[in-house]
Amino acid sequence: MTTKAITPLRQRMIEDMNARKLCAGTQRGHILSCKRLAAFLKRSPDTATLDDIRRFQLHLAETGISICNRNRTMTGVAFLFRVTLRRLDLCAEIYHLREPQKIPLVMSPDEMRRLLASASSLRVRVLLSLGYGCGLRAGEIVRLKVKHIDSAQQIIRIEQSKGRKDRNVMLSPEMHGLLRQWWKVRPSRFDAGMASQERWLFPSRKTAGKPITTRQLSRLFHAVTKAAGIKKSVTLHALRHSFATHLLERGRDVRVIQALLGHEKLDTTARYTRVATGMIANIESPLDMLGQPRRKGKKPRQKVQLVSAEATSTDQPPA
Repeated sequence: MTTKAITPLRQRMIEDMNARKLCAGTQRGHILSCKRLAAFLKRSPDTATLDDIRRFQLHLAETGISICNRNRTMTGVAFLFRVTLRRLDLCAEIYHLREPQKIPLVMSPDEMRRLLASASSLRVRVLLSLGYGCGLRAGEIVRLKVKHIDSAQQIIRIEQSKGRKDRNVMLSPEMHGLLRQWWKVRPSRFDAGMASQERWLFPSRKTAGKPITTRQLSRLFHAVTKAAGIKKSVTLHALRHSFATHLLERGRDVRVIQALLGHEKLDTTARYTRVATGMIANIESPLDMLGQPRRKGKKPRQKVQLVSAEATSTDQPPA
């Protein structure tokens, strides 16, 4: 347990982040970004100058840090100067780089079958099935409670996820059956004093009253991918990517997939059209069309103009 005192500047920044309801992960990222700036300057960030900000950004470029992490670092620094210190002059020196547009890495249906078949236990199989079968994020999986499973309406309710938004996803018969099996064998000694509806579906075995962590879930996923012989360098989020891509290949409307994933913008969901290999492979290439006989076009029909007697009449129309 650390006994290091929090500096007044950090305390004020934490208060500013709490007032704006920033999540714990965002706050940790902002604090680490400012600590990195302080380590570079070797003094408190509130003494930084325009030249210091310029040199720090050059330093990040020279260290070979990824563009994503570099932008994340500068976002935390920008919060410090814009909100906590009110140094808008320093914020003007901060810039973000355009991030490369990468195609999500997905697994094929055959790879998904091998993955789920290689699960070491029912618990692991249910965890991975929720990611692929419902399109849930890692944090959404571990935070599921009994009250979120609506068997009557066949839905799973996701509460206050990314962007502080609620949404519903489908509860398929296969997923429902797996959850029933897990609930029968789920250990109850870790949360025996909690109300049934408030119990975590996947309680932590180390910390009473808490769910498993996303890090634990990620370790389980990588262990299963190794056992299944999957050579792709996929992460746990690939389950969610595969969920959206396979639905799109089966002809589901992209707006329905958008609602299931909880995307605010349709453009975010539409990127899966670039990785729907089934759809792409079925497109006929113009190269293959060159060897095919040219189809003769139909002759356009000549329109027969019916000229009425009134139209051919030279009489003037009545006024």
